[in-house]
Amino acid sequence: MYKRVLLAYDGSIEGRSALREGALLAKHCEARVFLLSIVAETAGVRLAESVYAGVIAKEGEVYQGILDEGAERLKQLGLSAVAALEFGEPAPTIAGFARRVEADLVVVGHRHRGALERWWTGSTSAHLLDLVECSLLIAKDTSADQGLQAKTPVGRS
Repeated sequence: MYKRVLLAYDGSIEGRSALREGALLAKHCEARVFLLSIVAETAGVRLAESVYAGVIAKEGEVYQGILDEGAERLKQLGLSAVAALEFGEPAPTIAGFARRVEADLVVVGHRHRGALERWWTGSTSAHLLDLVECSLLIAKDTSADQGLQAKTPVGRS
């Protein structure tokens, strides 16, 4: 079925759910696993970088820790993943990485947002539907991960 699975991971509760669901599916399919964390380079982050040099580098350090933690979680599930840290807008970065690794499934988490927030920031998951050339699994079941604290600020994907 699936041979190359890309897990987009940000350390949030929703991201942990996506990691768990994607990992179990990849294990069942005996698929090769790719783990991706993204340092979002949004307009706000670029503005902060212009005022406070080093903001993006600091975010890179934080997300490298998140990526390492995700790789360790996969290892505990008996999977070894090709892990990558990328910089950019989340949806296009995920889609571009999926194309490069020839993923046939992308797994992301879903964070419920109000109408105003969706209007203002858009939806990474919805945007991905238009950008990826493979199947997309949006994990919503966070029940097994509710006790875990998010490592990233709300609004990051």
